[in-house]
Amino acid sequence: MEDKKRTFGIIGLGKMGGSLALQAMGKGYSVAGLDKSELSSQLKESALKRAKDARELVGSLERPRIVFIYVPAGKVVDTVLGELSEAMTKGDIIVDGGNSYWGDSIRRAERLKEKGLYLIDCGTSGGVSGARNGACFMVGGETEAVDLIAPILKDLAVPEGFVRAGASGSGHYVKLVHNGIEFGMLEAIAEGMDLLENYREKLDINKILHTWNHGSVIRSWLVELMEQSYSELKGIEAVPPYVEDTGEVNWLVGDAMHMEVSIPVISQSVMRLFASRDSRKNWARAIAMMRHGFGGHPYGENAGIKYERKFGRVGGYQMEE
Repeated sequence: MEDKKRTFGIIGLGKMGGSLALQAMGKGYSVAGLDKSELSSQLKESALKRAKDARELVGSLERPRIVFIYVPAGKVVDTVLGELSEAMTKGDIIVDGGNSYWGDSIRRAERLKEKGLYLIDCGTSGGVSGARNGACFMVGGETEAVDLIAPILKDLAVPEGFVRAGASGSGHYVKLVHNGIEFGMLEAIAEGMDLLENYREKLDINKILHTWNHGSVIRSWLVELMEQSYSELKGIEAVPPYVEDTGEVNWLVGDAMHMEVSIPVISQSVMRLFASRDSRKNWARAIAMMRHGFGGHPYGENAGIKYERKFGRVGGYQMEE
C-alpha cells in the first residue's frame, strides 16, 4: 500500500474533522473515526470505521500509526492526548489539527517525545468547504514525522496548500497569525459595508460587491462570501449585531505585547468584536456623566446639539494662502 493511501484515524468528527474524513475516503483512504457525538448522515452512510474508544481506534491502524485530532482547544486536547499516548507506541504520530495555542503545542510535543511519540501541530484553514474539498495546512513538528504525514496532507490540500512552517509550535503559530490577519480583513470589509449602507442614496450593494470581486485590488473569498450572504438575506438587517468568536486572536494580541510587535489593526479588530457584545455601554454612560459634570451637557439625545454638530461650521477648511 502506498503511504499516501495508508489508513489513519480522526478523533473529532464534527464540521472540520468529519469533512476531512469524507474527503479522504473519497480519495481512497481508509479512515477510522472516533466521536462521542452523533455523526452526520453522510458519515453514517460512508465507509468510516467507527471505533468505540481510543484504544480500539489505534488498534485498527498500521504502524507507524497516524491519528488526527479535531477537537476544541483546551483541556480536552490534553485528555485526548493522554488516551492516545496510553494506546500508541514509539514512532506513532498525533496530528493536532485544531486551533490549540502554539505554546501549548510545544509543551505537549515535549511531553509526548519522552514517550517516543510525535505531536505535529497542524493549522487548518479553508473552513468547512476547504476541509471537504481541499484545505490549507500549516504544519510544525519534527522533520521525520512531517515527512510521513505530508503525502496525506498534500492530498487533502488545494494545490500548493501545504507548508512545513518549522519546529513544534510553528504550525499553530502561523495559523494564529493567519487568524489575526483574517480578523483585520473582516473588520475592513465590514467598515466598508457600513459606509455603503450610509451613503446619501440607496446603492445596489450586491452589484458593487460582485464588481469588487472582478479585478479590484480587494477581490477575495471574504468579499465573495459577503456578496453571497447579502443576497441570500436581502441585506444586513436580519443579522443580530452580536459577533461571537472562540478567542484565539486574543492570544495573538497578548503575544504581540510580549514580543513588542505593533499590531494596531488586528488589536482593534478584537476590540470591535467586544464592542458588538456590549449591550450596556457603561463606557458611554461614564463619558456622559463626566460631560454633564463639567459642561452641563445633557443626557441622551438633544435636537439642538445635533443641529449644532451638523451646521456649526459654516465653511470648509481654511487653506493657507
